Amino acid sequence: MSKPAQHGKAALGFIFVTIFIDVLGLGVIIPILPKLLEELGHVDISMASQYSGYLTFTYASMQFLFAPVLGNLSDLVGRRPVLLFSLFGFGIDYLFMAFAPTIAWLFVGRLIAGIAGASTTTATAYIADVSTGDKRAANFGLIGAATGLGFILGIGLGGFLGAIWIRLPFIVAAGLALLNALYGFFVLPESLAIRNRRRFEWKRANPVGSLLRLRKYSMAISTLITAYTVVYIGQKAVEGVLPFYVIEKFQWTTQSIGALGIFIGLLIAAIQGGFVRWTIPKFGLRKNILAGITFYGIGLALIAFNNVGWLMYVCMIPYCLGGIGGTALQGFISDNVPANEQGELQGALASLVSLTTIIGPLMMTTLFHHFTIKGASVYFPGAPFLLGAILMLISVILTIRSFKKKDDSHKLPEPTLM
Repeated sequence: MSKPAQHGKAALGFIFVTIFIDVLGLGVIIPILPKLLEELGHVDISMASQYSGYLTFTYASMQFLFAPVLGNLSDLVGRRPVLLFSLFGFGIDYLFMAFAPTIAWLFVGRLIAGIAGASTTTATAYIADVSTGDKRAANFGLIGAATGLGFILGIGLGGFLGAIWIRLPFIVAAGLALLNALYGFFVLPESLAIRNRRRFEWKRANPVGSLLRLRKYSMAISTLITAYTVVYIGQKAVEGVLPFYVIEKFQWTTQSIGALGIFIGLLIAAIQGGFVRWTIPKFGLRKNILAGITFYGIGLALIAFNNVGWLMYVCMIPYCLGGIGGTALQGFISDNVPANEQGELQGALASLVSLTTIIGPLMMTTLFHHFTIKGASVYFPGAPFLLGAILMLISVILTIRSFKKKDDSHKLPEPTLM
């Protein structure tokens, strides 16, 4: 048996738990952050949303800058120390969030978490190290499973533990992260052999460089990548504002937000894990892309103008169906890029998504604050969602234009699904 295979199920189980805890910690924050910010800042929900945008900006900026640094560092020193550092960093972040006496301490915690938050990148590399042949693709499925499960349980945990004590979910998340780091310290083997390591190079750890390399693709592919970016920015209306929106408009509690979050997580898991496997072979990638982005736009428009609390569940159905578009769009772009450029493309797309996480939430929370602040000339809490719907319309137009580019039509066949 080869050395990578000897790492066995224990190592893969640890990787699963590591990603699960990372995502669970992010999910925990969603339902309780509005109330925590109101409490610490002595502000209303409108101003709390603005602080949330700044916190996300801080976290995403650090992750954008440091994820490629830690990824390249893991090629030098190995995966194990970087994974343990990430877990320890998240544990410290959650402790800062749990015991923060002021909002400033929350920013310190998010700063630490952003720097240490490259665990998914390193975990992916670990799986590649210890997997061979057909098992590699199957093992990569652990990432999706851990992400979905962590998000669903994290939101539920945050909503229901937060009702007991607003700080309790952070203490639980910190305990899980630090216990996993301790467990990994004693049992996790190193996956990267000495002979396969390389020296650290700053030019390879430059996130801007990977984005600039996207310019080399054809106009049609570049237009699709632009559409992909616009979709992700539009999604930040839900990701960044939804808890503040339902509190402001419907006076929801943390339990109510947690319940909606679980519903959204289950919908996403069903659509991404099953439904999309039927729609893509049935209708093809192009139709899935256009239908998915349209569903996103419909869902966002419905949320923007919804005036009944329980209808939020109905509004989230078309929004979550939009997931078929994002999956198909990424697949279409990948299928029209040479095989020897796939790694570079995926790295650049990941950097692009990180960049939208810097821009999108801050833009959406600022818009929400502007239209809900006391004395606002126009009161419209749904403004970020309406903007998101408009961005989806722009993305549909860009996608149609890309498909119709006659000069690149021979480069954009309908890819066949294997």
